[in-house]
Amino acid sequence: MKLRLPPLRTLIFFLVLLSLLASLIYLAVQLLLAPDSEALVQEGEKQKSDYVLMLVQCGLGVVVLFLPSLLEHRLRLDVPDAIEILYFLFLYAAIYLGEVRSFYYRIPNWDLILHAFSGLMLGALGFSVVNLLNRDREVRVALSPAFVALFAFLFASTVGVLWEIYEYCVDGLLQTNMQKFALESGAALTGREALADTMEDLILDCAGAALMSAAGYLSLKRGRPWLGKMAISVKREDPPKP
Repeated sequence: MKLRLPPLRTLIFFLVLLSLLASLIYLAVQLLLAPDSEALVQEGEKQKSDYVLMLVQCGLGVVVLFLPSLLEHRLRLDVPDAIEILYFLFLYAAIYLGEVRSFYYRIPNWDLILHAFSGLMLGALGFSVVNLLNRDREVRVALSPAFVALFAFLFASTVGVLWEIYEYCVDGLLQTNMQKFALESGAALTGREALADTMEDLILDCAGAALMSAAGYLSLKRGRPWLGKMAISVKREDPPKP
């Protein structure tokens, strides 16, 4: 009897889930042990605000990890396995590697790479939204390739802006450093340097979205909708039983 391994999507899902759950336990303990006063924090040692940020990110990561399954079961949508795998790996790279393992500080341009990639993913998601509208029986629309590409770009850019607003609000409420306005040591940046992280993130979000939108436009214009293979679609209704 041959041992059948679970699908790659399932293996990656549980890898990311277990990493985040283990991190939540570890971070909760470290938060309790961290000094209450910043004056007592030694150089290179994380502060309570650092652990709070990582706890928030890991907790949010566990929640959104189940988003594809929720869409499939509640809204009867079919999310391609390739898209789910890329989504899981992005969460792993952004939350576990980026925040918990400090890749944002250790690896040059780690944050910029992730934002460029997220712009591409959100651009593809924008095409999926239009594709769902085009296939809706109650919403009959015939959209030009240029309008579809513009919608995908604006959709991805808007999500990027909303994410930066979320980071700004969390930093203000929990005294964290999601927008990287301070160094890992806690030294606050000033002037243009304090804005650099946010503006670079927005620029790369828009650049990734523009690249995906342009590619999608060309594929639709030439009658080769290759994005269809990556698009979220409505599940087909099961045929009635005889």
